[in-house]
Amino acid sequence: FQSFQNVGEEKNFVFLSKKIEPSSVLEKAPLFDGLKKKLAWNKSSGPTFTESYCWPPVAQGYDVVVISHQGNDPSLYIPPVLTLLQLESDYQALPNMRGVSLILCPGWKKAQLVFDLLKTYRRGCRHLHPVLIILGQNKGAASQVEVQGCEVVVTTPHSLLRLLEHNTWLLCRLCHLVLDEIEVLFSDTAEQVFTILDCYKKATAQAQGDPPHQIVAVGTQWNKHITPLIQEFMNDPYIVITVIEEAAIFGNVQQVVQPCMNSSRTAELLKILDFTQKNLQKVLVCTDSVAEVEMIHKVLKSNSIVSLKKHKESKCTAKCVLERWRKMHSSGSPAVLVSADDCLQPLGITDATCVIHFSFPSPAVFRQRLQCMADNFCTGIKDSAVDQEHTKAKSVILLTENSSCHAPGILHCLKHAEAEIPEELHDSTAKVLESEENEKFSRPLCAFLKTFGICRNRTACPDRHQINLSIDVAQKIADEMIETPERVTILPLLIVHATNYFGRIVRKQKDQYTVLAKEMNDYFKVPGHRISVNTVEKSVFYGLREGAICHRVQVIETPAKDEENVCEVTIKYIDEGRTSQVNSDQLLHLPAKFQSLPPQAVEIIVCRVKPIDNEVEWNPKVTDHINHKIKGKLHHAKVVHTLGKTVWVDPMVGVTNLPTMKMWINEYNIRSEILSTGLGTDNPEHVAEIQKLCRQMPVVDHAENLEYLGTKEDTAGLEEASNPQDTSTQENSAESCNTSATPPSDVFFLDDVAQTKEAEDSTVHQQKSCHPQIRWFQDNVTVTLKVQILRAADSKCEFSKEKVVFSAYSEGRLYVADLELYQSIIAEKSTCVIKDTEAVISLVKEKKGAWCKLLKNKNVHVSLDFEHWEESEDEKPFTVG
Repeated sequence: FQSFQNVGEEKNFVFLSKKIEPSSVLEKAPLFDGLKKKLAWNKSSGPTFTESYCWPPVAQGYDVVVISHQGNDPSLYIPPVLTLLQLESDYQALPNMRGVSLILCPGWKKAQLVFDLLKTYRRGCRHLHPVLIILGQNKGAASQVEVQGCEVVVTTPHSLLRLLEHNTWLLCRLCHLVLDEIEVLFSDTAEQVFTILDCYKKATAQAQGDPPHQIVAVGTQWNKHITPLIQEFMNDPYIVITVIEEAAIFGNVQQVVQPCMNSSRTAELLKILDFTQKNLQKVLVCTDSVAEVEMIHKVLKSNSIVSLKKHKESKCTAKCVLERWRKMHSSGSPAVLVSADDCLQPLGITDATCVIHFSFPSPAVFRQRLQCMADNFCTGIKDSAVDQEHTKAKSVILLTENSSCHAPGILHCLKHAEAEIPEELHDSTAKVLESEENEKFSRPLCAFLKTFGICRNRTACPDRHQINLSIDVAQKIADEMIETPERVTILPLLIVHATNYFGRIVRKQKDQYTVLAKEMNDYFKVPGHRISVNTVEKSVFYGLREGAICHRVQVIETPAKDEENVCEVTIKYIDEGRTSQVNSDQLLHLPAKFQSLPPQAVEIIVCRVKPIDNEVEWNPKVTDHINHKIKGKLHHAKVVHTLGKTVWVDPMVGVTNLPTMKMWINEYNIRSEILSTGLGTDNPEHVAEIQKLCRQMPVVDHAENLEYLGTKEDTAGLEEASNPQDTSTQENSAESCNTSATPPSDVFFLDDVAQTKEAEDSTVHQQKSCHPQIRWFQDNVTVTLKVQILRAADSKCEFSKEKVVFSAYSEGRLYVADLELYQSIIAEKSTCVIKDTEAVISLVKEKKGAWCKLLKNKNVHVSLDFEHWEESEDEKPFTVG
């Protein structure tokens, strides 16, 4: 069944597997009276178009699948499911005569939203006690969950499976299972969802009496896993689809893309029509201009193909064309209509069997054209979505060299429909996506990319995913702030989330900002020095006094019109990183002597940890825990990468100074703290992904392009040395990893201290030289070193049996690498080749076989080249240096 409801000049589309009488008025909706009153009190305008079709079958207890643009809105199912729960007579066979509804959400954020919405319905429902269950990986958490007496449980697939390991009885009372955002659930957690469905199916088979059992699945897109959901777990469900392209997928419309030159489109059209003519199909040829309609009509006429035409300038009305269209087919001859896109809606054709897209459509036009075949969408579930035997409708797209504009949108639709896609469409899409990414070049660097090393949806993400030197390196961290990257002191002041903060890097000796802050506070204590600003200017630095503390701030946003003397402006605390809104009269003139020190705020990202269960955001519990733990407290960290004013650290450890004992004590490791919540997990590829991103940036300075300092095993070793919970390290180390003598730079890097010292000793002769970044890989005969250096000049490479010394100038700087090898080489056979962006050193091994490491002593500038590494199953793990 298909239904069309007029809303102004537009028509809403609905595809139904079985007839449903829509309930479009709230007073007559099949809901509990208390819920109607609650919705009316909330000034609800009544059921939406989709709700008017899905509320009736859900409220009657039937299995239902709903696909709609509104498919991520819990209002599609919450009111009718709560209505069912009010009918106590249906649950007499259950313990306490109460059924349970389980709402399965794709992540903690959606689960929290649904839970909060349920709480607003408490006034309209009896005994409504919703429970939100988000379980981490801590083993004891599930046993502490109490769900006795609750009617609605909101959770995620992973959390539910952890709960079911301890409490399987929950499924015995489960009567209504709701799958929220079904396409996301199946795309990210299909295995977990089907495991839950299997458990529910077994529980319903063993249920005593005859309690109701219902599955409701709602979403915005059709998914291939919905077919087995319907076939194996649902009982003759009502299927409601209000998105035309999703109905086309369910309705088994065959999608064909035919590549051709723009000049040969008419020839291709005639070939397609030659086939359809033999099958007496009703063919609609769609294009976007009056001229093309006329041209196609003439070509068909000259080839003895009878056709109709319709565009805005046609004399024949839409009604006249429609009558002739129907008569042509009923007389036993093929029907062909050539129409402009803007005439499709007035025509209202829904019985075409084939649509030919003569002009390449935008996604919106594509949907409109597909709707012309709605009567021929299959209404039943088939074993194969591409089973041609059950295909009644066909969509043919002519793809030309001029089709790139809308290629990404159409490619997305076709991929979703699992259509066969020619390489030409992939190529067109790649060009458009590259152009779109270039248009984002002035946007901020993607926060997900920085925080986790990956952005899951680059196409939809509004931010940049490539390096922009003018933005990312324009404001860099001063060299003196990171004197020793292996050991820095960090003061986090703004906690964005569990692994992303803003704060300051505190110098070990005389910290410049500490001096500046004292001078500013002393200066502004004098009332005469507090000079208010008359005219506020964007990007200018001002002073702001909060109690006894004075801050340096920068105005980043001002009102469009400043009609009053005093206005509200947005400011950034340039030494902390936070933003705020203040009245303009609070801003004070900041003397030039207080502006000479560059802004001290830096962005800090803790590496190698991410949320569990493939979540994209940290659970607030983790962020709150870290915020309480670290804000405003000193930490020691190892910088593994920098980009502009962002530093990636691993590890980062909270420390306490005991001045009387001249010692620093490690209190906690932030990464370990996050893991201990059970809501975080390992992210081993994080730093490697950041390095991969930054490889396109030219090497300018060590502090700007600090490369990854070790493999996963190396960093884990640091973590063990810094973790106060690692008792074995404490017991076996005479110098205890939990305490250290001053200076504070020796806090937790016990494995690194001696090696770093040796590395420093071995390069004393370099004086003001820099050490280049080096990546290495090997085979049984040779070891290859790639020295990252731009346009090397005056290069030298000296080989000896157990040593290689490379030196060269690049952009006025001297780079030197003095490498003491772990094993011997044949010096006279080893070579060095200088290229534009690197020097490639090839070392010939004295003895064939694999080296377990490159250098005798660890070198922070040397790392494995994983792009060229080929490790056999029998080889032992390799270390970096």
